[in-house]
Amino acid sequence: MNKSGRVYVCHTYYHVFVTCLKELNLKDRSEPADLVLSTMSTDFEDFPKRFEESGIFRSVIMFDEKRESNFPELDHLRDDKGNIISNMYNRIRFTKKFAKCQEPYIPVDFRQYREIYVFCDTDPIGYYLNRNHIYYHAVEDGYNTLRPCVYSRFDNQGHWKLKKFFSKKLNLIFIRDGYGKYCLDMEVNDISVIKDDPDVYKEVPRNALMESLDKESRELIIRTFVRGYDKMTEVGRSIEGDRKNILILTEPLTPSFDTRERIFRDLVDEYSKEGRVFIKPHPRDDLDYRSRFADVLQFDRTIPMEIFNFFEEIHFDLLVAVYTELGSVKFADRAIQLGHDFMDRYEDPAIHRKSVT
Repeated sequence: MNKSGRVYVCHTYYHVFVTCLKELNLKDRSEPADLVLSTMSTDFEDFPKRFEESGIFRSVIMFDEKRESNFPELDHLRDDKGNIISNMYNRIRFTKKFAKCQEPYIPVDFRQYREIYVFCDTDPIGYYLNRNHIYYHAVEDGYNTLRPCVYSRFDNQGHWKLKKFFSKKLNLIFIRDGYGKYCLDMEVNDISVIKDDPDVYKEVPRNALMESLDKESRELIIRTFVRGYDKMTEVGRSIEGDRKNILILTEPLTPSFDTRERIFRDLVDEYSKEGRVFIKPHPRDDLDYRSRFADVLQFDRTIPMEIFNFFEEIHFDLLVAVYTELGSVKFADRAIQLGHDFMDRYEDPAIHRKSVT
């Protein structure tokens, strides 16, 4: 089969944003690029049409990717048998069967593409590609996602070398983020912040991708992502004035909506003492901030916050986040990441303080 073109498998709006950066930075775009949008964790609403009309992609294809919970026949293969031999045997069976279960939902023939890029290969698509011997590039989920923890190793504590051998060399089990046999490499923003084997990773700095865009490409991304441009600039005009302007980035930090609301209500109340507060809900944060925080100026949750870098009229004195990585922020004079000490107030520290032993 003669392979050509590229395909990107994306699970979030941010993934699509990075994909657009990668495509618009290519010197040669003579071969087409297709965009596959997984609906497993994100409702993309009317954006597939917008992405297709942008002209960046040849086609936009929806992917009804299925979690393992959709297949109860796999449940018993996840039971802890109490010893590495039995557990490994069941994991081998799970890997094969889970990939097979995914086949009816695969929307394209991935073998026809010369290059395949997958964000979050920990999701079922990673199992499918490896079991079907299809080479691909993994791409880091967020900005410096692996700084706090190399999750592939955290998920596989105990007999790590054995598990890595079974995945990377034998393809009998699957380990994400560069440790699958058919994963060529994993693109990350900054290798220096990752405490792991550097041979697995390929550094592709995202700030450089943004800064390399010309004005036309930036405007194309804005038009594609910002569906309420007039509303956004209207909120942006509220930033002007002699008061200190503060943007709070939300995150889907806890399963409990009430706890999540308490976290961000506390932040709004605290920083309102310093100036005018704005909220930018995370694209995957499904708390209804419009109703619960009706008194606070807000931006559209579907917009990746990095797009603010492209607006001349939007700039803040202070940006506040809990865990969101802020190294790509150019639209605020100062940025604060509150981190673990802050979250300790709201949940058991063991939940968010991960370490690899």
